[in-house]
Amino acid sequence: MKKKWTMITSIITLILIVGVLAGPVISNVEKPDYKVIQSEQNIEIRQYEPMIIAEVDVEGKREDAIRDGFRLIADYIFGNNKVKLDIAMTSPVQQQESQKIAMTAPVQQQSTGRSWQISFVMPSKYSMESLPEPNNDRVRLKEILTKKFVVIEFSGTNSNENITEHENKLMNYIAANKLKIIGSFKYAFYNAPWTLPFMRRNEVMIEINQNF
Repeated sequence: MKKKWTMITSIITLILIVGVLAGPVISNVEKPDYKVIQSEQNIEIRQYEPMIIAEVDVEGKREDAIRDGFRLIADYIFGNNKVKLDIAMTSPVQQQESQKIAMTAPVQQQSTGRSWQISFVMPSKYSMESLPEPNNDRVRLKEILTKKFVVIEFSGTNSNENITEHENKLMNYIAANKLKIIGSFKYAFYNAPWTLPFMRRNEVMIEINQNF
């Protein structure tokens, strides 16, 4: 009996160690470039540099939408795409090979009222001209110009309760500082699902007027 409990304890310890180590390693990928303009505890006003995103629209509950949207975009970056080739008029027909794109963080989610927009920021080495075209027409590539966001960062799971709690805190900050917001809240999740909750990085963010 003692041997059985020792084995169970060892397995649990191993799972915890893997959770602690794997989360940061998996999350150590390229992230959007931004400059912090103002900060107060876990709230920041950031200016994001121009970026390109791959985006899909998904209907349904928030938790289901982010899972399905992640799957569609992951399918694109893992090779369901076609490389753009300039072929001379005299060249023979050439086969367009697919291209794998490096994983980035975070995966972002924003409500449009009718559906959810799920997006990944593309690695900064790409331009609109050099990114491979998605084979799935549900995946759109969009160029985003410089924008300012007010952002609250928090740990834990991406449950509706945790998100709503920090969304309310962010709204209180916005009201207290009389910020002019644009559009709807966006949610950003940086870590792999198996990352221990206390080590996760989540954000609620919303665009603000450039004149801040």
